Amino acid sequence: MVEVIAQGEGPLFVNPDAEKAREFFRQKNRALVNKSMSVNEAVDLFIHDGNYLAIGGFGANRIPTAICHEIVRQRKKNLAFAGHTSTHDFQILAAGEVFDRCDIAYIVGLEARGLSPNARRYMESGKVECCEWSNYSMALRLKAAAMGVSYLPGRNLMGTDTFKYSAAKVAKCPFTGQLYTLYPALWPDVSAIHVHEADIYGNARIRGISVADLELARASKHLVITCERLVHNEEIRNNPSLTVIPYILVDAVCEVSYGSYPGNMPYEYFSDEEHLRLWLETERSSEKFKKFLEKYIYGTKDFNEYLELCGGIQRISELRDQENLIESKKRSDQDGRL
Repeated sequence: MVEVIAQGEGPLFVNPDAEKAREFFRQKNRALVNKSMSVNEAVDLFIHDGNYLAIGGFGANRIPTAICHEIVRQRKKNLAFAGHTSTHDFQILAAGEVFDRCDIAYIVGLEARGLSPNARRYMESGKVECCEWSNYSMALRLKAAAMGVSYLPGRNLMGTDTFKYSAAKVAKCPFTGQLYTLYPALWPDVSAIHVHEADIYGNARIRGISVADLELARASKHLVITCERLVHNEEIRNNPSLTVIPYILVDAVCEVSYGSYPGNMPYEYFSDEEHLRLWLETERSSEKFKKFLEKYIYGTKDFNEYLELCGGIQRISELRDQENLIESKKRSDQDGRL
């Protein structure tokens, strides 16, 4: 028997009962069927008021921006959100006030770009119930769910205020008597992950860093994949080792070229720092920001219209050149070291 020594005071938004989760996954359709659809259809079908939502990517890298826009555009409400490594995705969702519960590891900040004034106002408004974690502990929670167990142990958070405001527990190891933090499994109702390539069935490829997305895909009850491009299933079969998310985990596939914009898509296009700066600057005034949202999200029918407002293919071409230049410099530096 595990002896619990201490417990955090934070709320637990998802039941960590592995057997309850398995009841759902046993009934999930794993058929090899065409899952391609529009972003509008995917959000309408799989993201519902009150759901627990998680977003893939890392910081502003490889984020499913089109899904975040559509959640706001469809005015979803009362979601819970996994604020794991969230930057611009959190900024978008906070703009629409779509969530009222949040597991916090990294939110509000856009890394070196600064803090989101509007997201900060929203989190300070009292409208959002919060529970605190670290990035690593959130990753462990997703890993526990991906493994089908109700918790995983770790060796961080103990003795910190983050532990105090979390929903974790500290317990004695039954083998050694040493203390470990126990992290409850996290099964999101629905998650969205942006990838480089996928086929119509949901077999997905990611180039570059994946962070916790492979665990997130396996932990999620429903999974929406957006991709830079759809590829034929024959291409997937010709090199199956490149598939990191298999079709059996996926519920919807949406082809969204440049779908991480204004975030970075590794090896595809760089982040649009000018547009991200525009978000941050406009947010300083609530009135100006309302007009901004009306123009760029509520007043557009889809992500393509948003891209056109931001400079369209010409701007994307500039960002693609910038990304290629960075990658070329990296290779040159590596060759120099060799």
